Amino acid sequence: MKRKNKPDTSRPTAVFEASEARAYTVSVALPGSIITNALTPELKTLLAGRIARALAVFCVDEIVVFDDGQSKQRKGIGDPQYQNADGGFTGFSDPDYFLMHILSYLETPPFLRSFLFPMHPDLRFAGSLPSLDMPHHLKSHEWCRYREGVTVERPTQGEGSKRPKKRKREESQSEEASLVDVGLPQKISVPAAIPPKTRVTVKLPESSNMAASGDSPAVGSVAAPSAPREEAGYYWGYSVRAASSLSAVVTECTYAGGYDLTIGTSERGSPLSDLGHHTADGGQVPRFNHLLVVFGGVAGLEVAVEADSELQTMGVKEPKDLFDYWINLCPGQGSRTIRTEEAVWLGLMGLRELVVSKGQR
Repeated sequence: MKRKNKPDTSRPTAVFEASEARAYTVSVALPGSIITNALTPELKTLLAGRIARALAVFCVDEIVVFDDGQSKQRKGIGDPQYQNADGGFTGFSDPDYFLMHILSYLETPPFLRSFLFPMHPDLRFAGSLPSLDMPHHLKSHEWCRYREGVTVERPTQGEGSKRPKKRKREESQSEEASLVDVGLPQKISVPAAIPPKTRVTVKLPESSNMAASGDSPAVGSVAAPSAPREEAGYYWGYSVRAASSLSAVVTECTYAGGYDLTIGTSERGSPLSDLGHHTADGGQVPRFNHLLVVFGGVAGLEVAVEADSELQTMGVKEPKDLFDYWINLCPGQGSRTIRTEEAVWLGLMGLRELVVSKGQR
């Protein structure tokens, strides 16, 4: 006997649904030197892809790639065919840049990549990586009031003369307007002068009929990249930032007021279970606006402290002194080491309940 209302398992059903506006952010910092552990371009790309998947699954808002002093020691190691002049493969010569390049590429909605990312050896194997399929990676038939887009050149005067006079008058009313391709059948006109090939977040009118409407430009407005999260609660991808050292991760924070809750990870830290809602000393983990979780490379965060001239000048010797909490993600681990890409999954999964319960709405 057939069951009624049998679920359709042919397509993914875990679709992100915005519930309420979210003010808090989650940031992850890790060293680009982890790329040096992968021996081939394919493996380096796969490693970066695994990290990107973790960032997307756990709704991370910012990824900071910092220099822990280990990349420089291994520059030049690798296959000579990839060590060419500027514009060549950077996985061996500049691991930090390579990781940022792949992470930025994967975060970008697929239809925008051809506009924003020229062909590059770094991206040779990126097409084989699993899709992040984030909420802002919208199909042309899907509706959302916010969309990512890229500014495009306005039609030339010759092209404009072929169109109805009414449309020509409407477009000439504002010389400060720009056209944005947001992946819909028609372009969106926004009241701002923006250079072509610039990525922008666009807020559309409240009409679900636009996805199927005609060729004439609709009118939208430019929104801050954080608007979908702050106004409607959408997870809208992650930003990518470089930091020249471990200390620069914090001192160059782009959020007003900086990070108000910081967590460092190490096998020498306290068990993750002690964090929970209460710490081991009985204190309660405070609510936060901007959370930062920092992961080390093969040699841990200790080498990042030693390579940081600012921290050495300040007399900082132990990385645990830099964070509000110093935690061990997997006490009693069976393997001698936990790779950074594995630690990112373990850490974000273990902290998920705390993030949801302690983040300021």
